[in-house]
Amino acid sequence: MASHSGKRNNTEVNAKLHYSDSDDELEDQNWDDWVDEDDDLEEHASDPQMLCLFCDSPFTSCRFLFEHCTSVHSFDFYGIKKTYDLDFYKCFKLINYVRSQVALNKCWSFGMICMSKEELQKPLHEAVNLNGSSFPWDDDKYLKPFLQDDSLLYSFYEDDEDEEGDTMIVDKKELESYLSPFEHIDIHDEDASELMVPENEGKDVVMSSDKDMTTAKPLDSLSVNDPSVSISSYSNGKKEMDTIRSTMIVAKEINNINKSYFSSYSSFGIHRDMISDKVRTDAYRQAILENPSLLRNAVVMDVGCGTGILSLFAAQAGASRVFAVEASEKMAVVASQIAEDNKLLSSGISSEGSQRNGVIEVVQGMVEELDNADHIKPHSVDVLMSEWMGYCLLYESMLVSVLYARDKWLKPGGAVLPDTATMFLAGFGKEATSIPFWENVYGFNMSRIGREVVEDAARLPIIDVVDSCHIITTTKVLQRFDLATMQPKQMDFTAEIELELDSNVDSTRCYGVVLWFETGFTERFCHEKPVILSTSPYGPSTHWSQTVLTFREPIAMASSCGGKEVGPVGTNESPAARIQSRISIVRAPKHRSIDISMELTGIASDGRKRSWPPQIFNLN
Repeated sequence: MASHSGKRNNTEVNAKLHYSDSDDELEDQNWDDWVDEDDDLEEHASDPQMLCLFCDSPFTSCRFLFEHCTSVHSFDFYGIKKTYDLDFYKCFKLINYVRSQVALNKCWSFGMICMSKEELQKPLHEAVNLNGSSFPWDDDKYLKPFLQDDSLLYSFYEDDEDEEGDTMIVDKKELESYLSPFEHIDIHDEDASELMVPENEGKDVVMSSDKDMTTAKPLDSLSVNDPSVSISSYSNGKKEMDTIRSTMIVAKEINNINKSYFSSYSSFGIHRDMISDKVRTDAYRQAILENPSLLRNAVVMDVGCGTGILSLFAAQAGASRVFAVEASEKMAVVASQIAEDNKLLSSGISSEGSQRNGVIEVVQGMVEELDNADHIKPHSVDVLMSEWMGYCLLYESMLVSVLYARDKWLKPGGAVLPDTATMFLAGFGKEATSIPFWENVYGFNMSRIGREVVEDAARLPIIDVVDSCHIITTTKVLQRFDLATMQPKQMDFTAEIELELDSNVDSTRCYGVVLWFETGFTERFCHEKPVILSTSPYGPSTHWSQTVLTFREPIAMASSCGGKEVGPVGTNESPAARIQSRISIVRAPKHRSIDISMELTGIASDGRKRSWPPQIFNLN
């Protein structure tokens, strides 16, 4: 609920695609007990590691990496980019293409197979003259990263060489790129003495890199301050220690991000906005209070309770015990005080000196940290509830915490509220943009500004309320989630849908797509009163608004086209009858953010097709 879900203001959400450098350095950690000659962890924290395209040499800068490739391997990335005017996507493909060829011991330019990796790395394979119109890496399959968590793909375009010789400001992208593989690190506090990766069949693991492939190796016992840990106990020695060190840095970074995230919800204004959202609060209230057979005498866990409003509803509905879990220290205190003020706080003596007889117990901490709460027995909860949804449903990734709580504390057959979530998508027209406003400003034409605003919007997701009358296509389901059975990995998905003009629209231009979601309190658990919480533009607005993804250029559409069509598909001369959309939403390398990619193909009524370059949006 409050302290976890995606409710930050739009200024934060519509930030620039590339992460900004942080002025805060990671605190020093003591690694003396790990490797005597390596006590400069802070230096390691600020030096991102990117692997050479041809060998295992690590680099902290794209520029250093590409200079090495030029001098040692005769691969001039900047020269190739400049000579053939390669844009971002072609450079992206080129890097993945080269890595794929090197993995096969094939020369990237000649395609010949080398007898060994050592032969491949010799500077004997200078680039052949390419014709400039087609390249070996043109295939869209090279848009998929060949190397998992390849930091170079997230950095190369920021380090372009220019006439002034500007150098890249090294940021924390490499550090952030580690976050996804270590998503399940259990961080108990910033001074934690043990590194553990749970959910590995009872074994702790340490991640290691071997031939560019990430693997997990058992580690019986790993203590940060244990001097008995010996490098010689690992086959790869120093490399293993560097990986462990990097893992600990990542754990520290995730902990810092979480602290910042939870502290941002200490503002009462945010909680007022959420509680004032009648669509949201009334849906939860109805589901809890109007399903008495579900809540009466039930043990309830409220994940991310915030002010405790859902816990108060549960107590009011007759729950026998309510565990209100809240990570923010300030809001945990506030929730306890509110429960006590309403005589619903359990156990102990009240501030007035009387015995408390309430049912609500506020537990401060992340739900993943409650292993020490011995009084909450595993699989002892009847009803698990949470208001976890963020912008675009999945922003801020609190769903992972809900699923963790489900697997840890919910009884077999227990209820999850809500138990379903569905994402929808539809196309919008010109009126949903700011272009009409700028076309007539007190009688003056300022449409140039409108066009520039739309161009900027094509690089950033926008959180805004879209009027349903501006939606011009059919509405399609993007993805469905069953919270009672789904696994965290299902949060990352790719869906293909096809949009057609609404039956009431003959022809127009589609300027982008709008995403929204609904969550269901279904009959599976809410027998008396099923409830739907919808953020649809066709219903009352909510504080989630909708998520708007703008096309780089509008696509002309028509339900039918008379006469022979000429010109590229998607233009006024040859409008598209349908738009095929391939949407991918994944948890971003930066903790609690999501990346959205969008690939579009317009299909004319005569079957001709036109595809546009993929667009990538970061909701951060």
